[in-house]
Amino acid sequence: MSGVLGDAARPVCAYLYDPAVLAARLEAVRGALPGGAGVFYAVKANSHPALLAAAADVADGLEVASGGELAKALAAGARRVVFGGPAKTDTELAAAVAAGAHVNVESAWELARLDRLADRPVDICLRVNRAVSPLAGSHRMTGVPTAFGIDETQLAGVVAAARRSRRLRLRGLHLHAVSNNLDAAAHADYAADCVAYTDAVLPGAEVVNIGGGLGVDYTGGGVFDLGVFGSLVPADPRLVVEIGRYAAAPAGRYAAEVLDLKCTHGRWFALLRGGTHHFRLPAAWGYDHPFTVHPVEEWPYDLPRPEVRGVPVTAAGELCTPRDVLCRDQPVDRLRVGDVLVFAQAGAYGFEVSHHDFLSHPKPQVLLTPR
Repeated sequence: MSGVLGDAARPVCAYLYDPAVLAARLEAVRGALPGGAGVFYAVKANSHPALLAAAADVADGLEVASGGELAKALAAGARRVVFGGPAKTDTELAAAVAAGAHVNVESAWELARLDRLADRPVDICLRVNRAVSPLAGSHRMTGVPTAFGIDETQLAGVVAAARRSRRLRLRGLHLHAVSNNLDAAAHADYAADCVAYTDAVLPGAEVVNIGGGLGVDYTGGGVFDLGVFGSLVPADPRLVVEIGRYAAAPAGRYAAEVLDLKCTHGRWFALLRGGTHHFRLPAAWGYDHPFTVHPVEEWPYDLPRPEVRGVPVTAAGELCTPRDVLCRDQPVDRLRVGDVLVFAQAGAYGFEVSHHDFLSHPKPQVLLTPR
């Protein structure tokens, strides 16, 4: 096998990460934004240490959503840390205070607990769940009943409580609305709306955090046009973005060796050393993630090598469930047992959101593209 896959154990089951790709995407976002705007990497997208180190080198800081992610961000040498998430424990809040993190406060009760726990000044933003969400995406965080943020009808009371605190320094608002939006012009319009909204409800705010949501098209040719976004986004240095999927997805590929080829009820299946317990996103979102075939010429058996030509193939994993499917009916010119299927755009929300221990199969290798 060639390239990074040449270092893979057999049968192949591996994530292939390229930290330089992640760093380049973050730098591209920075270049599209007005001077002074903040770019933070959302650790939840992929928390592998090599990717975090690359992000820490180029981003203004790392955005975390748990005490575990906070520890990883600090170990990676993050310049600054923003701590979000809807259900922070007292232990996590205390750790955020000790680390000097900026906290995105999710509720009046969280604000009261943070104020009680803080033994030093803490910069905060208030996360707001607005009545409307003008953006389309795979997940809506605001404009609908969700666990995220402060209902905007309650915002004035929480602002007043924050301003009464002698330890908490209210810097602005956090207004993350959706995940995986592909409409760059609409995203720029949303940034402008966030600026206007913040100025209206929190005059003098120093931070307008619009969250993330820059999208990736896994199945088609759609792209989030960063040039369009940059040309339309307001020239306001108070803007902060938290970039996860857009940076991490192209920095990772998932590779899985074909262990068997079989036809049942008229459909060809490629059975993989791997599956949704490693790369859950296609099953969780209900789509088919395209693959490419990496031919492997080595054949260790003194038996005929099974292969198919010119047929659609469904890529299924090794789990005892019919839902362990990564891609359905993708045509292949030629596919053999022992070849490797490579799923691009797999660097974000792949291994992190998967049910790793179901059936106790070995976990995938992680191979890094050398710099």
